[in-house]
Amino acid sequence: MSESSGQISAVKWPRLRFSPWSLGALVIAVLVVLPIIAVIWFALTPDDNIWPHLMSTTLPRYLRNSLILMAGTGVLTAAVGTGAAWLVVMYRFPGRQWLQWALLMPLAVPAYVGAYALVDFLEFAGPVQTMLRDVTGWQSAQDYWFPAIRTRTAAVLVLSASLYPYVYILARAAFREQSGAGYDVARALGVGAWGRFWRVGLPLARPAIAAGVAVVMMETVNDFGTVDYFAVQTLTTGIFSVWLQSGNLGGAAQIATCVLALVVLLVTLEKFSRRKSRFFGTARGPRPIEGQQLRGGVAWAATLACVLPFAIGFLLPVGVLLEHATDAREWAAPGLLRALAHTLGVGGIAAVLTVAGGVFMVYGVRLSGRRLPALLMPVTAIGYAAPGAVLALGILIPLAAFDNALADTILNITGYDPGLIFTGTAAALCLAYVVRFFAIAQGTADAALGRVSPSLPMAARSLGRTAGGTLRAVHIPLVRASVGSALLLVFVDCVKELPATLLLRPFNYNTLATRVHEKASLENIAEAAPAALMITLVGLAAVALLARANR
Repeated sequence: MSESSGQISAVKWPRLRFSPWSLGALVIAVLVVLPIIAVIWFALTPDDNIWPHLMSTTLPRYLRNSLILMAGTGVLTAAVGTGAAWLVVMYRFPGRQWLQWALLMPLAVPAYVGAYALVDFLEFAGPVQTMLRDVTGWQSAQDYWFPAIRTRTAAVLVLSASLYPYVYILARAAFREQSGAGYDVARALGVGAWGRFWRVGLPLARPAIAAGVAVVMMETVNDFGTVDYFAVQTLTTGIFSVWLQSGNLGGAAQIATCVLALVVLLVTLEKFSRRKSRFFGTARGPRPIEGQQLRGGVAWAATLACVLPFAIGFLLPVGVLLEHATDAREWAAPGLLRALAHTLGVGGIAAVLTVAGGVFMVYGVRLSGRRLPALLMPVTAIGYAAPGAVLALGILIPLAAFDNALADTILNITGYDPGLIFTGTAAALCLAYVVRFFAIAQGTADAALGRVSPSLPMAARSLGRTAGGTLRAVHIPLVRASVGSALLLVFVDCVKELPATLLLRPFNYNTLATRVHEKASLENIAEAAPAALMITLVGLAAVALLARANR
């Protein structure tokens, strides 16, 4: 019997050698998935089931508005992003060299900042209507008609202007990777420019375009600042309303499950749309596409087509912000400096933890070679698809219960009441950022470590290096640039994140994003402008990184 036990131990011992890495991957996956599971659990076991009431009253309106926003933004970003990418890759026209990078710059401006700027620009007291009254002699709003600004259509326009670069950058890469020979053949057969786009370029770039549109639609359903400012009731605003105003956790969780269902449906449709698509390159390297020179009015029309989205998505909001940021006193406001410090602190910590966790998990999966960690790794990307409001709902309640239990235990043992350690500080916010943006760090780490030749770590291990020592001495120096890029991208996303920050921040704790939201909600754009410009500057750093990577 003892011999049999010894054999069992001998068989199990090799599995335990790599258990720290497998266990680490399991813990990370649980941390990422737990908020989603918690939301579903709250939805299935509500204290007060208001689902029938939601179904008969507000939920159809929330769902209808969300679907219209997603469809409208998806179609508009697909048209603008794909069209701009096609022009800058296939043709040469005035301004093309700088426009191909300028078209990425709206990514630096969050959609809610664009919303505040658009309203300020077009409202009754804004420069457009003021100029109209000066020119025509009109005195009041009753003297003329002007389209309503805070509408669902305006929300689609603002979201599209902010999000189209997701489609543009993927479509541009897809068009650039195509062979110029195919277009030469089509041209020789008499196919015109429009036909070459529909019959050659678009079918080959469809997977990339579909992926970009899916990301845009997920970001649309996640948005809170824009739709709240335009008074468009969506599923995300419904979570805030039912939870914070009505105090019904179960109802908010039920709305959150609808959001999750939409996200899962989007991902499924994107995968299903290209299930039978297969794209192969030639054995030889493809001949690069040489842009055709456009002349005359056609050339300037192409320039205008690329300038318009850049102007609406970047120049307009930044111009409005700069016009309001001329008062030096607003830049020295104590609230602004505190919000900046909070943003740098919580965003920096979250970025470091996220990237460190991503590198640890990917390295652990590659090192252990076990099936369980490999199966868990794709699961950790689900946080990026889940909207911030949904994650906040799934994090706050379980973490608050744990926080209270921990505080009670410490009080009973020591007589000291530590208060709320996690939910009373920015720790919950850091956790939400880690879960929300873990997919960015994991994907970057996986791609970077995959480029490291296996012979290098094998040589280090043969020379006596441990797994951790090999990671520090071999892998980290080789993937340092990719890790730095991931840190910047995660930090920028943390700075821009609004829904999760609004729900999870401690009392009297502002970040740049929440300060912009609060000041703009009070119609005080002048006080919001400095914080919004700071967010934009941080975003521009990420855009510069993307431009450098896609040259």
